[in-house]
Amino acid sequence: MKKYNTLAKGLLVAILLGYTTVSCSDFLDEELTTQRDTDYLKTPEGIESLAVGLYYNLRFDFGWEWGFATTNYGTDEFRVGGDGSNAMWNSYDGSFNSMITAVNVNTAMAETLWDNMYTGINSANILIENASSESYTDANKNTYLGEAHFLRGYNYLKLVRQYGGVPLKLVPSTTAEREFSRASAEEVLKQVIDDLTQAYQLLPASPSMTGKMTKYAAAHFLAKAYLTRASEINDSWNSTTKQSDSQMALQYADEVIGRHQLASNFSELWNYTDPDGANELLDEIILAAQFSSIKSTLGTYGNQTHLYYLSQYLNLPQMERDIAGGREYQRLRTSYYMYNVYDMVNDSRFWKSFKTKYAVNNPSGDYYESGDLSIMYVINRPGDTRFSNVQLSDEVKYEKTGKTIPTVFAAYVKGRAESEFPLYDFTNRFPPLSKFIDGSREAIPDGIGYRDGILARVADTYLLAAEAKIRLSDYSGALSYINKVRDRAAYKSGENRAAYCDGGAAYHEGSLGYKKSATSYMPENSYYESNNIAKTTEATSLTVSSISSLPAEDETIIKKLGYSTDYDRMMCFLLNERSRELCGEFQRWEDLARTKTLVARATAYNPDAAKNVDDHHCLRPIPQKYLDSIQKDGKALTSEEKKAEQNPGY
Repeated sequence: MKKYNTLAKGLLVAILLGYTTVSCSDFLDEELTTQRDTDYLKTPEGIESLAVGLYYNLRFDFGWEWGFATTNYGTDEFRVGGDGSNAMWNSYDGSFNSMITAVNVNTAMAETLWDNMYTGINSANILIENASSESYTDANKNTYLGEAHFLRGYNYLKLVRQYGGVPLKLVPSTTAEREFSRASAEEVLKQVIDDLTQAYQLLPASPSMTGKMTKYAAAHFLAKAYLTRASEINDSWNSTTKQSDSQMALQYADEVIGRHQLASNFSELWNYTDPDGANELLDEIILAAQFSSIKSTLGTYGNQTHLYYLSQYLNLPQMERDIAGGREYQRLRTSYYMYNVYDMVNDSRFWKSFKTKYAVNNPSGDYYESGDLSIMYVINRPGDTRFSNVQLSDEVKYEKTGKTIPTVFAAYVKGRAESEFPLYDFTNRFPPLSKFIDGSREAIPDGIGYRDGILARVADTYLLAAEAKIRLSDYSGALSYINKVRDRAAYKSGENRAAYCDGGAAYHEGSLGYKKSATSYMPENSYYESNNIAKTTEATSLTVSSISSLPAEDETIIKKLGYSTDYDRMMCFLLNERSRELCGEFQRWEDLARTKTLVARATAYNPDAAKNVDDHHCLRPIPQKYLDSIQKDGKALTSEEKKAEQNPGY
């Protein structure tokens, strides 16, 4: 079980790091027991609390809109939906620069990621300094040091993948500091690898409780760090290490694969039914940001990711907003690239990642009842002439009841060219990514959710190993790793292909004391309606046996992007596979930027980004607030000095 009391104490320590308190006055001499200064962090209790408090920093991607803005916008997988609070991160327009003007309170600022990563780094620096003392001999000393090195390496890896070279700060800040300069990306990545290697050596192989950093979490991110150093964005300096880095990435990935097992069914990862339930304990999960329904552990931010990927449903016929369906912020609109990157007949992952059906939860009149099919997204293929309009009403019947479905949306309709995208007629209607839906919230308006946020899982590790093999020119070896992930994604014999689950299932009688009521949650998908095929329960195969004959959907993308060499074809196939497996999981922008495929893919598949994106967008702008705050030789930087510290193009 999770160590909630210690976590709450650790969160208090995280707050303490921002200031020092005074413990006496001129007229009163007393011992304060309710305030603590930074000396507390040198005590055994303070070191323990600080080590637990580090975990709060792992919640970054899940706590607010900056998580998806910095990792999922501006790529091939998503466009802006019905709310453009962070549209500049997707379109790369003139407002996306070193200082971003807020559209509203939800806008992710240029400095938000930067500031949060360095806050965590300073916490890690304090822990490393205090726990390294010879006088500190606690039995958990190595674990605490390992956690500190892990977080510092993890945060610097995030920084270098976003910005390139950044300032290296390896000792605690006890007073205001103004003089910093950027280290090179090469220097930062060396520090990342050093930190994660120390974490790998110090952390336990098995966690003492769910969610703790381990040796294998460090190994997973070491593989990621080595591949980052070997990636195309660093081609100007990485030629001497690229081969060995790929070998090291493979070595660490294999260690993780030897320890963690893939869940037997892809849907198990998203079948969230209770806070701290079975799907949060899967062996596939290497590391997760921990959340809980216990209020004292929430800190400043709970998990709000459930808000952002949802499309609007409350104002459609027979519908109202409910807990199971979620509070639809409609920030990320699923792209047509995501519809077409899957083998929709044989690959189960689309149907287990995206919500395509809603149940009636607000029936009006005598015809519909709660639980009838109310909304259906048909994700068909070009050339399908069954549908006359993208939005249909009273034209399509639900087989199980014989009733017409109040609202049907079709991805392709007759009379429109194959290159046209009918669902783009609506910014707020799309099959939403359902990986983060949270029906365990206490009330419909609640933004705070309780499900954990996955930071690393072994399916990703398999794909990291495959990338290492591609970089080592062992393409058949790469296929063996990719096929492991694809084999899990294929339908098994006897499997119900219409079966579906998401976190809306957490809304049920007894869950956090709720009473059962009408709900929009529907445990089925539109597989058969979309594919227009006869029902079957036969097994499918997704095994790829030759790089010269990749799946049809991949060959289409390869042709569109103009790739011809074996290396480019295989890297494209891998990036497609990462979409199919990891869509929305806060990695896409960094993967495309580091492999220098961002411009080609965003141009081809993201109409919002296509007109603006260019190579300089493979790095983020250094925040203006940082540049305006630092000094050189005791003086503020000149305009030229600021320009020298800034990434090109900003």
